[in-house]
Amino acid sequence: MIIDFSVENFFSIRERQTLSFLAEDSIRHLEDYYVTEVAGKRILKAGLIFGANASGKTTILNALDFFKSVVIDPKSSKNTSLARVPFLMDYSSRGKDTMFEINFIQNGQTYYYQLILNDKYIVSEVLKTRKNGKLVYKRTTDADNQVSDIQWGTFSQLKDKYDIVVLAKNTLWNETVIAGFLKTNMEQPCLKEVSDWFSRYLNSIIRPSLDLTGFILENIDNGSIDSKGLIPILMKADLNISDIQIKKRSETLGYTPSRYFEDDEIFRTKIKDGSVGYDIYNLRFRHDNKDGEHFSDIKFKYESLGTQRYFGLAGILYLMIKNSCCFCLDELESSIHPELAKHFLLTFCVNAKNSQLIATTHDREFLNNKDIFRNDMIFFTEKDDACATTLYKLSDFDSSVIRNTSNILNAYNAGRLGALPNLGDYYLDINDNGDE
Repeated sequence: MIIDFSVENFFSIRERQTLSFLAEDSIRHLEDYYVTEVAGKRILKAGLIFGANASGKTTILNALDFFKSVVIDPKSSKNTSLARVPFLMDYSSRGKDTMFEINFIQNGQTYYYQLILNDKYIVSEVLKTRKNGKLVYKRTTDADNQVSDIQWGTFSQLKDKYDIVVLAKNTLWNETVIAGFLKTNMEQPCLKEVSDWFSRYLNSIIRPSLDLTGFILENIDNGSIDSKGLIPILMKADLNISDIQIKKRSETLGYTPSRYFEDDEIFRTKIKDGSVGYDIYNLRFRHDNKDGEHFSDIKFKYESLGTQRYFGLAGILYLMIKNSCCFCLDELESSIHPELAKHFLLTFCVNAKNSQLIATTHDREFLNNKDIFRNDMIFFTEKDDACATTLYKLSDFDSSVIRNTSNILNAYNAGRLGALPNLGDYYLDINDNGDE
């Protein structure tokens, strides 16, 4: 699980900003639902990020997503760019390094990992275990010679000198030691544990435009999701869905086969032995009406966008309840009713154990009921005068701003918490060049 994540000089983030999931000792509200104890720490299972458009909400998620991809993505060449984007709104930041830092828990062990990089290479990285602060490794890069220098600590468990040499040679200057390990045929329990956390626990961002259907069907097909387990989730969402019917066939074609698909079919591309193949799914729902009649042939494409979206979210919810994983949802309420978005969040909190959900949202009505949230799981983003993102928590405000009896929504609407757009008036002076 994530304890905290920090980022500096990335897109709209200039100064160091930290997203912390460490539950505050002074807050015990809804403890059984939002907090889980792991490795002796009280960790929040959920975090909601509010803020105006262009304030940096999604940038926080993008930073975590980019961080993950750099950590576990091996490079094929020294010339491959890291494609990072620094803070662009002042010239000095453009030439500075970008920093990522995370404290996390994997299999009961607490780790600290820091990564510093620029456009071309990894400047430095450090991996430590929080157990007695033991060093796993510390890596620096000789930029002139484009080679990595790795210093191994006592917790590395690397004893074979040959393995040390091989790993050093396989770690290019523009990839992490963990990425180098992933393309090396060697055993190293600690690096495997850390790489597993980044690749299996952290998942890519779910954006509003992302069609989750193919991903969910693929997980049903490989056994990660039981389609029958989705039924109670969908039934409680008031969608009148009582059953799911899935048919699958596979084809291998040498070119784009769009004309071979029916318009209601969903396909996933797969490449095997150099050939392009397709898993093709036909998805239909059974709907029951109030008269007890049921209709089993409703094609997925005939469902509303909200139903289609929630089918995907139901699969994500299933994965978070059944496994230990973290998902980032950009605009949680996209295409679904705010009450259904709230239902999704609360269902996760009640049923998930060691998973985490990070979501951005514009649904400020959620702040209207203190019985369903804690102050330390609400985050805000705001732009400063330099257009840089500032991230802060609701719990950062003292009693002069927020009291136990305060209505948080009213305080937010009144501007006492910031994170609101600063809009102009409605009048537009648009001159028509054709008129005099």
